[in-house]
This record gives sequence, C-alpha cells and structure tokens, in this order.
Amino acid sequence: MTIEHIRNFCIIAHVDHGKSTLADRLLELTQTVSERDMQEQLLDSMALERERGVTIKASAVRMLYTGDDGIQYTINLIDTPGHVDFTYEVSRALQACEGAVLVVDASQGIEAQTLSNVYLALEQDLEILPVINKIDLPAAQPDEVAREVEELLGSSSDELPRISAKNGIGVLDLLETIIAEVPPPTTNAQESLRALVFDSHYDSYKGVIAYVRVVDGGVNRRDLLKLFATGARFEPVEIGVFDPVMRTVDSLKAGEVGYIATGLKTVRECRVGDTITLARSGAERPLPGYEQAKPMVFAGIYPTNNEDYGDLRDALEKLQLNDASLTYQPETSQALNFGFRVGFLGLFHMEIIQERLEREYDLDILATAPSVEYRVLKRDGETQLIDSPALLPDEGAIEEIHEPWMKIQIYVPQKYIGAVMELAIKKRGVYDTTEYLDATRVILHFDIPLSEIIIDFYDKLKSVTQGYASLDYQFHEYRAGDLVKVEVLVNEDRVDALAMICHRDDAYHRGQRLVSRLKTLIPRQMFVVPVQAAVGKRVISRANVKAMRKDVLAKCYGGDVTRKKKLLEKQKKGKKRMKMIGSVEVPQEAFMALLSLDE
Repeated sequence: MTIEHIRNFCIIAHVDHGKSTLADRLLELTQTVSERDMQEQLLDSMALERERGVTIKASAVRMLYTGDDGIQYTINLIDTPGHVDFTYEVSRALQACEGAVLVVDASQGIEAQTLSNVYLALEQDLEILPVINKIDLPAAQPDEVAREVEELLGSSSDELPRISAKNGIGVLDLLETIIAEVPPPTTNAQESLRALVFDSHYDSYKGVIAYVRVVDGGVNRRDLLKLFATGARFEPVEIGVFDPVMRTVDSLKAGEVGYIATGLKTVRECRVGDTITLARSGAERPLPGYEQAKPMVFAGIYPTNNEDYGDLRDALEKLQLNDASLTYQPETSQALNFGFRVGFLGLFHMEIIQERLEREYDLDILATAPSVEYRVLKRDGETQLIDSPALLPDEGAIEEIHEPWMKIQIYVPQKYIGAVMELAIKKRGVYDTTEYLDATRVILHFDIPLSEIIIDFYDKLKSVTQGYASLDYQFHEYRAGDLVKVEVLVNEDRVDALAMICHRDDAYHRGQRLVSRLKTLIPRQMFVVPVQAAVGKRVISRANVKAMRKDVLAKCYGGDVTRKKKLLEKQKKGKKRMKMIGSVEVPQEAFMALLSLDE
C-alpha cells in the first residue's frame, strides 16, 4: 500500500449529534464488519457508552475501500471522545489525522463542542469536511443549519453534504468526498521512527497497548523502542492494526495507524500524547503537544461497608490501569472512616468512574461533594496545594488563597440572555463578551470560578433555558479570592467530610442552609444534639435536633410538686451524662446535602 492511497480522518461533533452512528454506516459500507457481527455503536465497547450515547474512550479502525477510480484505499477512522472533560485526548487524536468530518445535527445546529472541536481541528491544520446530519427528523432545518456552518467555516451552504447516518442517506457520497478531499499523510519514511500515542489501554496478557499513528520511519517486531516523556524502554510484544478487532502485522510504516503491545505494566508509563522512537539511534525531538493530564476535580470516595475497603482499592487500581488521568490516595475521615481522595478531569469523568465502580465491581460507595485544588500562600512564604477543605491550614497562618478560574462559553437562544446572565453573576461569574451566531442565537463569554460550576451549574443552566443552552469551558488561571472554610460541628465534634471552602460573602447563607438541612436529616437522640456551622472560631449558625423524651411524670398522679421536680432533675442529670459519652451517627444523606445548597 503506497502512502498516496492512505487517508487518516476522525469524526468530531457535539454530544449526541450522530458521530458513532455515522462510524457504523461507514463500517457497513466498506464491509469491514459482516452483517452478522454488526451492532449499533460498534466502536463504543463499554455498556455505559451505549446507554449514555457518548463516546468515553477513543478507538480506531482500518477500512479498505475501492473508490470510483478503481484504486483500493486504506482509510483509518479515529473515533474521538465526545465530552469537554476529554478535550486533551481529542486534541491528540486530531494530531494523528489529516482530515476531520464535522457532524452537525440538522435539528440542533452548532453547539458548544461543535465550535470547540472546530478550533482544535484548525489548530492542527486539518482539512475540515462539514456535514449536516439527521435530515430525516421532522424538526430538521438543514438549510438554516447549513447557513450557520457557512458563517463559521466559509463553506458554501448549497454544497454542504446533507446525510442521515441512521438511514444511510448520502453516506456513500461522503465516503467518496473523504477520499477526494482529505490529503494523504505527509511523512518522511527515511527518518528515524516517531510514532504518536493517541490512546492506550491495559491488557492483562500483553501489558499496555498503545494506539499509534506512525509519523516518521517505521516499526517492526524486533525493534527495541522507548518513550520520550517517561523514558520507558521495551521490545514490542505484538504489532498490529484494528480491523476493527486487533489483527497482528509484521510492521507499521510511515502514515499508518495501528497498535503496539508494549508489555509495560501501567498506563502511566505510556501516556496519551507521548512519542515512541527507537531506543538506539532514535529521533532527537519528540512530536509537539504532549502534556500530562492533570485532575481538576477531587472527591472523597468511601465504601458504605468498611469491610469493602480492600475491594475499593483493587477496583480503583484496575480502573487506573486504563486511565492514567485518574489519581487516588488513601484518606481517613472521622465520620466515614477509611476511603480514598480521588482526582478526576471533570464532573462527567467523576460520574463515569462512580458508575463503573458500582456496576463493574459491585461496590456500594459514598462520594463526598466535589472540590477543586486551591493554592494556599502561607504567611511564612510556603505555597501549599489543597484538594480537600479538611486540609486547609488555620486562618491565622494563611496570607492568600488562590482558586482556579475557567473561561466558559454558553451557546443559547437570544431570549434567555437575561436568565443566563443572572445565573452566572449569582455564581460569581465575570461577564466578558457576547457573540452573535445568527439572528436568534448568541455565545456568552464569562470568567467563573471552577468551584461554582462543578456542583449544579449545568443543571441550573439547562433549567433556566428550558434545555436549549450548551456549555463549553477551559481552564484559565488561578486568582486570589476572599475564601474561608466553613466547618460543621455535630454535638460539638467537627465533621471533616462536611467542611467546605466558599467565598466569605456566601459563608453565612451557605452555613445557615446546611445547618437547617442537617437538622432534618440527623436522627433524634435521647439528648439534644446541637448542629453548628463555624468559620474559624466563630459560630455563624446553630440549630438543635430536639431530644426524644420519656415521660417520667406519667406515674405521678397529683402529690407533692417536689417529687416531680426530683424526677425531672434526675432525668436531666442522666441526659447530661449520656450526652458526654454518646455519639451521633451522621447519615449518608447529610453528605449529599452539600450538593443542593443553592436550591
């Protein structure tokens, strides 16, 4: 196969615009998968991906197709993740391609990630082929959406392909367009090997399997290889291509996409974006763009039954084998005993990991409210990174607290601008600019603290816009803020898992709402249980959980009042003693109360 007959492309789209369905039709057309083996969302191997209709893990497939010119082409399709949390993985998958098919839903139009992915593709200098999908839907407006795409990319709206991936309408013409317009790879086969790792997964027999695009040179089974970023050296266990199942080959040449089974034991040694080269006389410089994926959101994950602690540790270890961006370390809590502090790329990533722990490993877990990583500048000049409110030093030792701020873009119909503005400002957002997409839709740009958007911002945004808004966000910078730690005391004992860091202006209201919620959630005891919210040494809110009371005067029918007083005094002393030695169990619902304080 000559390099002129290779086409490497990916499909980019907003969530649920038909990316995986289009991939299915292409696999059918090229007869890569037999009719008997075909199933919906074939490249989405996880049950969770099929249920949610969103690609979580990148995958690749090689298709052979004979074009109208009678030449057989090798077409490598790289299916990219479909959520903003996985933007870095998407950017690496795009770097492995020469072209990108941009799928836009004919009923939804351009949305947040449509634009975000277009910018990523333009950064990589890819040939972008816009396509209007779902033209068979009753609510489809292909001509209006085509005009939106024309304004965005400059492509003529009359010439844009209109397809239905579900029914296969126009997909064959699209395949011919891909062959005609996506350029073949530009590589140098004479140079030393440089192969881009655009994804990887762990196999218990072959170790880490790296999904690679060979940019320069070539690789065969007997080469001794190394990774630039981690310095790990290995001899390939196996080299192959995706058909779509893994099929071994003797070698991979420049321009080809395939996999290398490395035999390495952890994905951390073979990270997404790294470059593979020869261990001896290899390339001098890696391919550009490598970054180490950094967790942005942190939460405590605890087993509801303490005996499951070992199973939870094993489950997190297995998940980390396939996901280098997942970090965890042991943590103890007075209220929840032993668990782990786990770092995630974002809220969606956290949701996926939680669901996989419960489903695939049959664990009952409790996750605390998510928090972000703060930079604490202390008075002695030391800088400390804090990912849990319980770890924040005393107020007297802190000079400044810096929190992460995000740049967010909200795509919304014009009539909802006021409601979105109100929501963003309530969440400490700083308005930046407004862009008009067309006569009815706008993009609102804000700077907003990450801590304000990780809990319920997206849900509230969907509520105030009746589901029409879409959201995209990127990390911007760390900014100093007037932040304080609100602690919760139950029966005068601090409950570290209920502590939170918030802005000083919000501390009183949030503390008051949390105390009111806890008052209804904490079960009544035989003694009064005070529930308090405190900032530093100052209590800002208090409520009492009333005691259950035994009627000790029931047996007194009249008689001297001093006898009644004596019985009441005895009961009072007993309750005082009980309060000193009694412990109050905080139910699981109390920890979830932190997630809905703004309602």
